[in-house]
Amino acid sequence: MAGRPASSKVVTRGSGNVFADLGLPDAAELDTKLRLAVEINRLFGERRLSQVRLAALLGINQPKVSALKNYQLDGFSVERLMVFLTALGSDVEIRIRAHRGAGTQARILVST
Repeated sequence: MAGRPASSKVVTRGSGNVFADLGLPDAAELDTKLRLAVEINRLFGERRLSQVRLAALLGINQPKVSALKNYQLDGFSVERLMVFLTALGSDVEIRIRAHRGAGTQARILVST
């Protein structure tokens, strides 16, 4: 609009971990859990399993499957989510290497 001063918008580039960007203390774990859950839910949808069938396959009850499907991950550890992925036929690979980013913090990455 003419005569109106241009607004100055500041855009901050995210770190790639929304939990870290929000300043949460357990950001790396939360991000890892979320990425694992996304893959579990992708496989769940791909196979078109019922929640009851998935519960039996994973060795948990249906309400826990519902929580997992809705990304309510407080009751799940990273290790447990990895076990779920192996139960669904996925290999889970953990790779440890030296951090080379001078001046940056080491990180945990989950890739699919």
